Amino acid sequence: MATTHAAADRASDRRVARGRFAPSPTGPLHFGSLVAALGSFLEARRRGGEWLVRIEDVDAPRTAPGATTAILRALERYGLHWDGPVVRQSQRAVHYQTALESLLDAGWVYPCTCSRQMLASCPRGRDGAPIYPGTCRAGPRPLDRLPALRVRVTDAPLTFQDAVQGECRQRLERAVGDFVLRRADGVFAYQLAVVVDDAAQGVTHVVRGADLLDSTPRQIYLQRLLGLSTPDYAHLPVVVDARGDKLSKQTGARPLDERWAGPTLTAALRFLGQRPPPELAGEPVAAIIAWAVAHWDLALVGARGRSGLSLDTPTN
Repeated sequence: MATTHAAADRASDRRVARGRFAPSPTGPLHFGSLVAALGSFLEARRRGGEWLVRIEDVDAPRTAPGATTAILRALERYGLHWDGPVVRQSQRAVHYQTALESLLDAGWVYPCTCSRQMLASCPRGRDGAPIYPGTCRAGPRPLDRLPALRVRVTDAPLTFQDAVQGECRQRLERAVGDFVLRRADGVFAYQLAVVVDDAAQGVTHVVRGADLLDSTPRQIYLQRLLGLSTPDYAHLPVVVDARGDKLSKQTGARPLDERWAGPTLTAALRFLGQRPPPELAGEPVAAIIAWAVAHWDLALVGARGRSGLSLDTPTN
């Protein structure tokens, strides 16, 4: 494993603070996505840093027509103005391929021809995906199919400190198994793309929903293999619906209504543990954002629905 990550981490402390919001354009923003965007925006601005927007459209079949335009419009109407150009993953395949080839050359990546049916009986990880048993580590089975590419993991504990969830630990081999970096259809996996992009954009602080907490050890693992710096992480509480399910496009979450930007922003601040005065909801969006930047305190967020500590337990 690369040994340059410690020095890179020290170097990141000297760089300007830089956060990012990276939505997938599968539909319009809803209250849950606003909470994530607002938290990342405020943490970056409170540190006097930059806030970037990246559209994670590497998986083209899942992209909804017009979704990117709607997302950017909503951010602007809610006063979340970004720095620099909007980066689109669909335009960055060459960078993901370069990173993948470096891991291939180092012997960390191998082809896998296992189908979903072949992995159906495997125990499931916290994200619901099969924990890969290493079937193709010694060489792919001679099946008539294009291979996916997986990265070898170890059973060494990987520990990191999350600013909201506390100390988190995971042994990738038992919790996830060797995971896919490029699918059989040629699409680059989220785990690889996000690591390459965060490094390329100089992201120092990743603030996002706790539903992505389980992905963080995989991303730190790849950062270390590639000799990249590791950002500071903060995983915010996830907004749930009346049934206790994560608020999402898939569960029918309503799009943000621009007519109620003020009350919605103050509701998001309260969800994040902040204490906006009641009268702030009636102020212009710019005034609400200015108050939020001046009073933002990540320590008030709390670990509602805390999912830190051990991330090793399979679901079955």
